[in-house]
Amino acid sequence: MALEIIESCVNCWACEPLCPNKAIFEAAPHFLIDADKCTECIGDHAKPQCVEICPIEGAIVNELNEPMNPAGSLTGIPPARWAAAQREISQR
Repeated sequence: MALEIIESCVNCWACEPLCPNKAIFEAAPHFLIDADKCTECIGDHAKPQCVEICPIEGAIVNELNEPMNPAGSLTGIPPARWAAAQREISQR
């Protein structure tokens, strides 16, 4: 069990100091998680700390490649509503 940081990471440094296992490290072009060290914070916290602090939706995925912060989860705006608003704005 390990989480993965994908290419949408913006290297904001929010997650790295929170990892209780020091599993997160800086690499090019974005941060990565050492799968051998990642425990998803089980035994340390109720939820993975990197996921709780990450400001980018979809930047951290689980072992099934599912986003831990899926689209709309941080903003509260459902993806379909966001797309409709973007279309309306572009038509102005």
